[in-house]
Amino acid sequence: MSETRRVAGEDEKPAPKAPHKGIVREYFETIVVAVLFLLFARSFVFMQSKIPTESMLDTLLVGDYILVNRFLYGAPGDAPVRWMGQRPIERGDVVVFRFPEDPDVDFVKRVIGLPGDVVEMKRGVVSINGRPLEEKYVIPENDESMQPFGPVTVPPDSYFAMGDNRDNSRDSRAWGVVSRSLIKGRAFLIWFSYREDPNDHLRTGLQRPVSIVRKLLNPGLVRPERIFSRIQ
Repeated sequence: MSETRRVAGEDEKPAPKAPHKGIVREYFETIVVAVLFLLFARSFVFMQSKIPTESMLDTLLVGDYILVNRFLYGAPGDAPVRWMGQRPIERGDVVVFRFPEDPDVDFVKRVIGLPGDVVEMKRGVVSINGRPLEEKYVIPENDESMQPFGPVTVPPDSYFAMGDNRDNSRDSRAWGVVSRSLIKGRAFLIWFSYREDPNDHLRTGLQRPVSIVRKLLNPGLVRPERIFSRIQ
């Protein structure tokens, strides 16, 4: 009885080799993936912003660079997903939102009144539904001359927002409540801080690079004690 044996290599063809990627292509693909990841993170997870005014003293100072959690509250109109770490907006949260009178401008304020709350202020004391609100974040000299306000009822799906520097803050007392659809996220971390002029954000044209160079040449104006501090 004859036996036929296949000799290795007679009928088998070598597996095709994967085409070699050039170093330029490899770098290009890496950069594209990194950019896409950053765009996704900036759109749905985190964003950064800078504090340009004194309306949130002493919680936030002019020149504080902050990180904002855009994922925490979920999408407007949808219920937060608890098992994913999301939660509803709470009283006391420092939030970043599109200014109701100019949606192209971002504002940073603290949530004081929730939907359905009755907000009132007398002699520098904020009351929610008839009860005084304890506000450790407001220093006494920032609310001594605060004018009476209210009572007003916060509409559904809206929030009453105020600055911690009550005597120097244009907030819901002036332009009304903030719709949930305008809120971008919760400010949770100061990642950098630099002593800046309150009008630095108004500089345009050649004034912008001049401002950046000035910061680079004056590292002594950095506030290291505020870097990577949590926003309460």
